[in-house]
Amino acid sequence: MEQGWYLGEAVIAPELCAELHRELTLLADHDALDAAGIGRGQAHALRRDIRGDAIRWLDRESLAQRRYLDAMGELQNALNRALFLGLFEYEAHFAHYPPGAFYQRHLDSFRGRANRVISTVAYLNPDWPADGGGEMVIFDAIDPEREVARARPAAGTFVCFLSETVPHEVLPTRLPRASIAGWFRRNASLGGRVDPAR
Repeated sequence: MEQGWYLGEAVIAPELCAELHRELTLLADHDALDAAGIGRGQAHALRRDIRGDAIRWLDRESLAQRRYLDAMGELQNALNRALFLGLFEYEAHFAHYPPGAFYQRHLDSFRGRANRVISTVAYLNPDWPADGGGEMVIFDAIDPEREVARARPAAGTFVCFLSETVPHEVLPTRLPRASIAGWFRRNASLGGRVDPAR
């Protein structure tokens, strides 16, 4: 509420992190991930000079996915009760960054243009070394040049922040980096157009 972001360690249970990490590793090993792009709809583009991860949307097919998504449902209800945000649904995908990959500084939603309200990142990487790279840097919403936090992508670490106002970036990783990125969304349906799209 006060700063627009939260960073906590050991938030996600170790056994759940391990199950999700195994699932993502299996997907990566079998080339079952899609190159991540930037933009939505007709503006969607693959830009490896901006973003280098590969993704797979969570679909509740595994018990681990269901456990994680159920936990995010509990968080959604708590946020709505405490902050009256009108969060309507949650979407999330696995994100796999191969060595050398990064994601340049960005916002997850353009102010007033989309319905992503709160972004989340859960890290799945066991035994992440101090020199592994891949940290997510959070910048001040008022002064976007000022770093205010840095999340080491170790298993169990959880970050959430306001999608429209908190700039952030992923620094180049030295090791394969595994996470789940997600967004709590508002229902922005208007004039017969369903948003979020089904």
